[in-house]
Amino acid sequence: MLEDILKQVQNGTLSITAAKEQLATFENLGFAKVDHHRKKRQGFAEVVYGEGKTAEQIISIIQALRARNNEVLVTRVAKEKAELIRNEHPEFIYNEIARILFWKNEPEDRTNRHGYIAVVAAGTSDLPVAEEAAVTAEVLGSKVHRIYDVGVAGIHRLLNHAEEIQNATVSVVVAGMEGALPSVVGGLVSHPVIAVPTSIGYGASFNGLSALLTMLNSCASGISVVNIDNGFGGGYNAVLIHQLAQKGVGKNEDTLL
Repeated sequence: MLEDILKQVQNGTLSITAAKEQLATFENLGFAKVDHHRKKRQGFAEVVYGEGKTAEQIISIIQALRARNNEVLVTRVAKEKAELIRNEHPEFIYNEIARILFWKNEPEDRTNRHGYIAVVAAGTSDLPVAEEAAVTAEVLGSKVHRIYDVGVAGIHRLLNHAEEIQNATVSVVVAGMEGALPSVVGGLVSHPVIAVPTSIGYGASFNGLSALLTMLNSCASGISVVNIDNGFGGGYNAVLIHQLAQKGVGKNEDTLL
């Protein structure tokens, strides 16, 4: 890209001002500096945290991101704010449960071809966090299998999906209350498990602290833990692991061929 821009400047087909804009690492909107090189450094465009931002600020940010990317993801967007944004940009899709607003300009067949991420939720009350993880993973290009309401209070429901979970590349396991589900899943699978505690529970759960400590103290191997209610973090990390697995599959295929 750098060489192409320099050649265009040399040929006179691109002005120096325009070249500087294309080479800029970020765009200063005054209230925000949009990181346009995030995708080059990390593989994905900058994700926008919507909570605390006005609809007008989010609109300005997504317009800047759309100009240079094929997907835009905004997390923690309240329904009323999402409606204001979609009035300006009706092409965006809003998932009310996940509180995620997104736009994706890529064909479905560009989704990672091999394997899937299992998003496992203990109870229906955990769905907002689980859906945040699932939608994040899908927007970033991974296939997701949702396995919901399979908490330890009725463990036969989880075991009914054991093979499906075991065949995943990575699992994101979401649970509140005492947070025991990731330990159970961790004892059944041979792939990484990302545990996501939720703030669901009665008084002694301390808004998710009890679940967080349970997950951090798990005796099952291969479990990593993200912050309370951080479905986005769980989904994002799962995609990174899933993409590494895709590279491994590609190498194996090349060897076989």
